[in-house]
Amino acid sequence: MTELFLLLFFFAMLGLGLRRPFLWVCLYMYVDIVAPQKLGYTILPSIPVSLIAFVAAFGGWLVLSDKTGARFTSRQGLLVLLFLYCLMTTITAAYPEAAWAKWGWVWKALVFATFLPLALTTRLRIEAAILFYLLALGTIVINGGIKTVVGGGGYGVLRLLVDDNTGLYEGSIISCAAVAAIPLVWWLANHGTIFPKDWRVKLFATGYTFAAALVPIGTTARTGLVCLAILGLLVLVQMKRRLLYGAMMAGAVVVAIPFLPSSYTERMATIGNYQSDESASTRVVVWKWTIRYAIQNPKGGGFDAYRGNSFTFDTVSVEDDGTNRTVTTREVTEKSRAYHSSYFEMLGEQGWIGLGIFLLLHLLGVIQMQSVKRRWKSATRADQKWISPLALALQQAHLVYLVGAAFVGIAYQPFILIIVGLQIALWTYSKRMEGEAVPRRATLRPSQQLGSA
Repeated sequence: MTELFLLLFFFAMLGLGLRRPFLWVCLYMYVDIVAPQKLGYTILPSIPVSLIAFVAAFGGWLVLSDKTGARFTSRQGLLVLLFLYCLMTTITAAYPEAAWAKWGWVWKALVFATFLPLALTTRLRIEAAILFYLLALGTIVINGGIKTVVGGGGYGVLRLLVDDNTGLYEGSIISCAAVAAIPLVWWLANHGTIFPKDWRVKLFATGYTFAAALVPIGTTARTGLVCLAILGLLVLVQMKRRLLYGAMMAGAVVVAIPFLPSSYTERMATIGNYQSDESASTRVVVWKWTIRYAIQNPKGGGFDAYRGNSFTFDTVSVEDDGTNRTVTTREVTEKSRAYHSSYFEMLGEQGWIGLGIFLLLHLLGVIQMQSVKRRWKSATRADQKWISPLALALQQAHLVYLVGAAFVGIAYQPFILIIVGLQIALWTYSKRMEGEAVPRRATLRPSQQLGSA
């Protein structure tokens, strides 16, 4: 039944796109995030839904859409540069088969992020894209929140729609994406025009936020806890009564701790002592290996170059029964361990140049959103008041990602590249609005100039 519904929705969106080609752009975002082909058992897996939606989105824009206001920016240039560089390292990859397999989805994510701002040339389109992005992501997030309340979850236990531990269905990745989405949810609730701003919208936003906060608990992902903490600080910075609200947040955390599942609190306790946790210890060793690898291979080893790592390290555990304290050291040998960090993922796979492009791409995003937020903060017109809050929401979502990315390999994940595309679209739109707001001085003919003198 689920597969039939997904099929009907997919083909209904394709049909509606004949009248409104922009809907195909939204359809591709939905397919890229939810991956409905993973949810089917018979028909859906055999249909190239991602390719169909991808071609429809681009073809519809090229042939049928109005391109007024479309601009190509420097950040889109960086995306193209990163695309070309990744292609080069894939051709020369240390592990060609694995590299080409990863390239199969990375190139589409990079190309779509480059294309997306060209299609988002109006407020309605920007808002519709954000709405589809949040609803698609909410398909996974709300499901995870409900299952956490019902079953409590656990590391590697919480099943999100499908039994698949890749992409957004992996615990740490969906935790980061869910928390990063919260600022956009509230921007849409407060400034959206597609749905009326009444109690139903606010109730849905509250439920979405609650589910997003529950996902890190259900997955027991330490990355999610860090992301929640960072988002709390970012929200606190924007408040006028910071001490009061900060105390309330701290109180809420203290009250919530006794109600958290033991699996979550036990796993979070390993943050303070990474040597006691084999997973955390492995990350540190992998990061050291990656730096040495990049020194020897400055251009990177291509996708999945981590497959060449091998190392031995010690884990330290301490047991204290109140009377005696026992310290146990255990030697562990690992090989082919993933980077568990987007920054080291870029360094190992794309080398120093690729890491530089990656950092510049994201740094410019934070700076540009700060610029847009500041420039439009004092806007008084009703049709312009939404710009500054959206810049803030996109900046907060981006900063949550940048912190979470330090602990999980999500450098090329579509969910963040869509946010990058939304940032570029808002930057382009605000620049165009600024140009239209500045009155153009009429050019006078020589006779008129003499007359005015």
